[in-house]
Amino acid sequence: MSLFLTACGANKEQQANTNPQTKEKLRIGYLNVMDDAQVMLAYDAGFYEKNGLEVEVQIFNSGPEMIKAIVGGQLDAGVLGFTNAVTWADKGADLKVISGAQMGYHSLLVRSDRNIKTIPDLKGKQLATQKQGSTADIVLNGVVLKEGNLTRNDVNMVYVSPSVAIQSLTAGKVDAAFLFEPYDRIARKTIPVTPLYDVGEEWPFPCMVAITSGKILQEKQIAINKMLDAQKEAIEMLENQPKEAAKILAKRFIETETIDTTNGRINSVDLIAEAIEAQTFNWEITQENIQQMKDIVQMMVDQQMLSKPLNVEDILDLSWQNKKQS
Repeated sequence: MSLFLTACGANKEQQANTNPQTKEKLRIGYLNVMDDAQVMLAYDAGFYEKNGLEVEVQIFNSGPEMIKAIVGGQLDAGVLGFTNAVTWADKGADLKVISGAQMGYHSLLVRSDRNIKTIPDLKGKQLATQKQGSTADIVLNGVVLKEGNLTRNDVNMVYVSPSVAIQSLTAGKVDAAFLFEPYDRIARKTIPVTPLYDVGEEWPFPCMVAITSGKILQEKQIAINKMLDAQKEAIEMLENQPKEAAKILAKRFIETETIDTTNGRINSVDLIAEAIEAQTFNWEITQENIQQMKDIVQMMVDQQMLSKPLNVEDILDLSWQNKKQS
């Protein structure tokens, strides 16, 4: 599968700027996953430039790396998992969640030849997932395994990247994998697997959020608002024109124009369009979402990742959203 998956471009990409005197500059971080599609699409489709920004986008391998760059002043903003913001805010980092991005879509897939029919059947099995403490890991334990009255100690956890999880699933080295898009879609198309649990259907939650530091928000409020305007436009394209968005984004995830599946070759753009359609992108953070954030914080306490609950309202700044809704 490594032939199909690509971490797009170099670490930094500079957006073309035809009139530097009139454009405000921002440095925005992202992960090369479908959850962060709004950042990539806003960049590739020119929405940042359209909104008067000169943007430098930087790819990161993990949420904690991105948080460190924001806290250290090397980055102005980014889109990453809500749990990362909580972990660092709990340590005293000056972070603000400023908008929604994507509702959690993670799928538990099992190899069809392993006779795993229910979540309790995973006991003693090999399960590939992201590293311990990640958003995926917290939800896997706090929602999915809990549904089957299992804990992480009942399952042999294999902490790997999504692309390695697919390779392991293909080779039969693991029995199951907990994946997000587009890796979930690629696995379903290329490996004989059966979906056992879809978080997006059972418990959609505000997984990915846009964040910045309180300092940057104070110093660059206008530029941050323009960034969120551009990402809102990208989110609306993802939700309303998934095929057009897929045409722009496909090369970021799949190097080839077509991909071999269990049912023959398919167009890579079609696969990415399916991955987009399987998810919900949302720039708003509702009261229901805030309650879900509190539920996630409690999961982190239960899993001993926090010593006590953090006050979610303390890290929220929804001033941009409130203006959009007024």
